[in-house]
Amino acid sequence: MRTVDIIQKKRDGGELSAAEIRFLIDGYVKGDIPDYQVSAWAMAVFFQGMSPRETAELTMAMAESGDMIDLSPIHGVKVDKHSTGGVGDSVTLALAPMVAAAGVPVAKMSGRGLGHTGGTIDKLESIPGFRVELSRDDFIRQVNEIGLAVIGQSGNITPADKKLYGLRDVTATVNSIPLIASSIMSKKLASGADAIVLDVKTGNGAFMKSLDDSIRLAQAMVDIGTELGRHTVAVISDMDQPLGSAIGNALEVKEAIHVLKGEGTPSLTDICLALGSHMLVLGGKAESPAEGERLLRESIANGTALAKFEQFIKAQGGAAAVAQDPQGTLPAAARIVPVEAGAAGYVTRIVAEEIGTAAMLLGAGRATKESQIDLAVGIILRKRVGERVEAGEAIAELHVNGTQPDELERVAQMVRSAYDIHSQPTEAPPLLYAVVTKDGVQRLEAKA
Repeated sequence: MRTVDIIQKKRDGGELSAAEIRFLIDGYVKGDIPDYQVSAWAMAVFFQGMSPRETAELTMAMAESGDMIDLSPIHGVKVDKHSTGGVGDSVTLALAPMVAAAGVPVAKMSGRGLGHTGGTIDKLESIPGFRVELSRDDFIRQVNEIGLAVIGQSGNITPADKKLYGLRDVTATVNSIPLIASSIMSKKLASGADAIVLDVKTGNGAFMKSLDDSIRLAQAMVDIGTELGRHTVAVISDMDQPLGSAIGNALEVKEAIHVLKGEGTPSLTDICLALGSHMLVLGGKAESPAEGERLLRESIANGTALAKFEQFIKAQGGAAAVAQDPQGTLPAAARIVPVEAGAAGYVTRIVAEEIGTAAMLLGAGRATKESQIDLAVGIILRKRVGERVEAGEAIAELHVNGTQPDELERVAQMVRSAYDIHSQPTEAPPLLYAVVTKDGVQRLEAKA
């Protein structure tokens, strides 16, 4: 078998066999196939696409290129959740204890943030003492004992994906739906999930800007899961404004705790309920999403979700007091700087990506993988789409440590520019657009 023949076959629109895909991926990981040939193949895929079978074969080849985590010693159906990335997205922090409190085990491996999107592991590390690394035995034992563990991804999970993504990033082949879908799903499969719920973001703060592209990506990932024997559901959700009102690591932990206390930002609470309801169905604890949502609401109302969060933090060495007293436990910025509206009117738009980038410039995120982050800093949005604002009123707060005055003014102006304020009111964008399963796409009624 020759690499050049595989490239030519895909270039001409042919469908690759499982053996050809394995040959390419295995050879690339071993170093036998050079970057320039894999770049040519990726460009061919970019233009010609891949069939559902090819995409599933690629996903499995990448998953099996490194460690495959065996979660079979964990009792029950292990349902994983993945978000394609957004701004103000602290969903895992609230959702995982809600689902665990309802009886479905959550054994999750999460990543760190890069660019304008945050990472769950960084957020958890803002809790004093929290350990993001556990041995496999301790990880499994903890899930069996309390139903929940969240750790950082292993260094040898999907090495093929790491190599291929780095190559795509510099060859203008990132925006290929088969390559995006296989990248995401390979990590879920390698992490040992029995079933998968996907939160596919759409809008200006998402990787996929249009709803049609977001649905196509969701369908591709559901097809992969179905092909490989994993029940998979995707929810398409809005990222035209930040999901929550907090952007920054400790700030987002605090907001997630508010959700668990029944005091959270409505959009953040609603997306947790939407995703969690499907997790309970796939985990066999609910007959329908409606029943799943009822169980999750009960876990908030009766305090079991917050108690599970506290138990989880304590089990991984963190300061369990954070559950009851986040203000006194989490790191706080040295000062808070208001960003004021220049004119009165109604907020009609908040550009999520600009808000995320502004938080990164304050030190809440990473411009590169090597960047150091400040766990205390970030942004709190005081006004959201659809709300009235007066001239001079604070639309946001900057939580700041050591940012130079000229850089601080630049960030404040970026936040101010991210807000569109007009004289006429507008409705907030829908939160949920569609649910994608192996049976097709269900478009949802607009839900603010």
